[in-house]
Amino acid sequence: MNVRPLFALALVLFFASCKTSFEKVQKSKDYAYKLTMADKYYDARQFSKANTLYEELLTVYKGTKSFENIYYRYAHSFYNERNYLAASYHFKNFADLFPKSPKAEECEYLNSLCLYKMSPDYTLDQSNTVKAIGEMQAFVNTHPESKRVKDANKMIDESREKLEEKDLYGAELYFQIREFKAASVAFEQIIRKYPDSQKSDYYHYMVVRSFFRYAQNSIPDKQEQRYNRVVADYRDFVEKFPKSTYRSEIEKINALSLQALKKLSKS
Repeated sequence: MNVRPLFALALVLFFASCKTSFEKVQKSKDYAYKLTMADKYYDARQFSKANTLYEELLTVYKGTKSFENIYYRYAHSFYNERNYLAASYHFKNFADLFPKSPKAEECEYLNSLCLYKMSPDYTLDQSNTVKAIGEMQAFVNTHPESKRVKDANKMIDESREKLEEKDLYGAELYFQIREFKAASVAFEQIIRKYPDSQKSDYYHYMVVRSFFRYAQNSIPDKQEQRYNRVVADYRDFVEKFPKSTYRSEIEKINALSLQALKKLSKS
């Protein structure tokens, strides 16, 4: 006897009964029963069903002792379904509504964690990354003794690294499309924004390299001034990063700039 069709039929009947059962719960006017079922769905990790029921129950139980726990689980149901945008909103709102709740700290943290999880690839818009840093930093400042501070600081560092990578991507793009002046300015901005970056010598090197190419492509009347700027930036680089791996490359740029200035002085 082939049991596969029977098994498939059993599954269909099971899911049909579940659907019918949930529809009955939804239609019920017994709100205490509906809340019990919402909690059961939540505990069974059927978050979508729990969310649907909690959403209705929020208006019913608003102002009661049950409201806090319903709203807490409602927010978590979004989070567990990976709807981070809605979860972030409701976690933040929970903390605002119940600032003295023992769950408030967790919800503040989860609000910023949701923003962190929504942060896209560094090549895309980083609005959520900036928001995540702001919210996470606010959490650290407000709860300096929290056990979550270590993770919060780690996410702040990772988010800042992503913003730095985004700025680097833009600066290098300017260089690739031969917009050398814009590239030089972009790398200078990165240096100001991230003064403690591990890539600091690379950024200074790219400022010199970009401005050198800008000088090369300038009209003769502007070249002397711009090559002199390259030489000055080279000296600043050598003073700051005497052991940089870019030392030999920047030495070549300086030598070429001095040669160009010598030719310009004879013309």
